[in-house]
Amino acid sequence: MSNHLHPTAIIDPAAQLGNDVTIGPYAVIEGPATIGDRTTIQAHAVISGRVTMGVENVIGYGAIIGAEPQDLAFRPEVESEVRIGDGNRIREYCTIHRGTSSGSVTVVGSQCFLMAGAHLAHNVRLGDRVILANNTLLGGYVNVDDRVFVGGGCVFHQHIRIGRLAICQGGSMFSKNIPPFVIAAERNGIAGLNAVGLRRADMTPAARVEIKAAFDLLYRSGKNVSQAIAAAQDRIWGEEGQAFWAFVADAGRRGLCDLIATRHGGVEEEEEQ
Repeated sequence: MSNHLHPTAIIDPAAQLGNDVTIGPYAVIEGPATIGDRTTIQAHAVISGRVTMGVENVIGYGAIIGAEPQDLAFRPEVESEVRIGDGNRIREYCTIHRGTSSGSVTVVGSQCFLMAGAHLAHNVRLGDRVILANNTLLGGYVNVDDRVFVGGGCVFHQHIRIGRLAICQGGSMFSKNIPPFVIAAERNGIAGLNAVGLRRADMTPAARVEIKAAFDLLYRSGKNVSQAIAAAQDRIWGEEGQAFWAFVADAGRRGLCDLIATRHGGVEEEEEQ
């Protein structure tokens, strides 16, 4: 199958293009990039350096992928990468920077949707089916697990993690870890469980009950994190509960976001069962 390359596009001879690739006007592919089959790179997008991209991706107008990280200690001779899976939509003016140390990688999984203006700093890792709304900003080394939804304008400090099936309220700020299955909001706050998201993910009623029990033990029992972890060890948990507690135990120095309702007597987001 032939490719569709606009005559104004600039493509480095070292680049490797798959089949049925479309490259729009004034797009630039520089360096040893690999572009998978049936991928579209729209006008004025720039693919720079060691970028490996799977099949059926759409790269929006003016997006920049593989540029040098915004790290004062970075040395231009460092060889690092960006790796992107299959079936992603990376909309206009998104920026994805390559890793900051030799051999390191910034990763986007598969079936992700990055809306206009989203920024992935060096060494960020996105799982699969992640949605980042407009102008989301992820600092360096942020890990985003599968099926996370981030509202527009959220900002995330470097070296934190967002757990699976979490949802983040637009305009929020986070410098602590966000456990799986929750609604995160405001500044380092947890508003409740992402009950709607759990149902949409086809999680069984039994699994949802277990997640609620784990959430209540961590956030509503009056115990601190260490006490909640110790109490959880006295119970038998299924797969989802084990995943929740493994995340909590691995929070490290960054710690966990706290429950907003415990700060100032507020009311939690209503959880639909």
